[in-house]
Amino acid sequence: MDSLYVLVVVGAMTAGFVQGLSGFGFGMVAMSFWAWTVDPKLAAAMVVFGALTGQLLAAFTVRRGFAVGHLLPFIAGGLLGIPLGVKLLPHLDPLVFKTFIGGLLAVWCPIMLFATRLPRIAVGGKLADGVVGAVGGIMGGIGGFTGVIPTLWCTLRGFDRDVQRAVIQNFNLSMLVVTMASYVFTGVVTRDMLPLFGVILPAMLVPTLWGTRVYVGISDMAFRRIVLGLLTASGVALLASAVPKLLA
Repeated sequence: MDSLYVLVVVGAMTAGFVQGLSGFGFGMVAMSFWAWTVDPKLAAAMVVFGALTGQLLAAFTVRRGFAVGHLLPFIAGGLLGIPLGVKLLPHLDPLVFKTFIGGLLAVWCPIMLFATRLPRIAVGGKLADGVVGAVGGIMGGIGGFTGVIPTLWCTLRGFDRDVQRAVIQNFNLSMLVVTMASYVFTGVVTRDMLPLFGVILPAMLVPTLWGTRVYVGISDMAFRRIVLGLLTASGVALLASAVPKLLA
């Protein structure tokens, strides 16, 4: 099998399991594999496709309601942010892309490791939630990272596990549907990408369902620590490989 397909399969399996377990994170985990060698536009399209598939599976297997009062401001902001992210995507240089992904992993993952110990944020109300949703929409348009900032924000808000899962799962699903439609409409998704989509779908199917079973049965705290630690290391490695070339 071609090395690209091996990389795509391993990334999809790992990311699918993490998304099934936590309700988010497909893009971060998949990109820690794919950003090394895959073109930014192709990698972004694969992430959005895989994350959307995982969210659809999770929506039918892990149901935690909709938490409408919490969810709507995030979606309103996200819908405003997606078009900007989609416009930025074609202009990303591969080295800049790797630096962006590496920096995101190296900064966001350690913050998430310690987020439960940080002070709770009670100010800002629905407007702040909408701004966070807009940032999630922009990052979703760039590469399917819809849940990164909203997940951290919900943690800092002190939402309990099921409320946070409901907000992030439904926000991600909504944003990913719109992002994929935007990618198709603007030509980001091409026919040449379809064979890779056909590889991602079966590769992530069982791991995602397994992850949802693990979520229902046990606490995911220890697992989150391991995954976030590994992703932090991957982010640092990406920065180490990209930044010197970018500066040169």
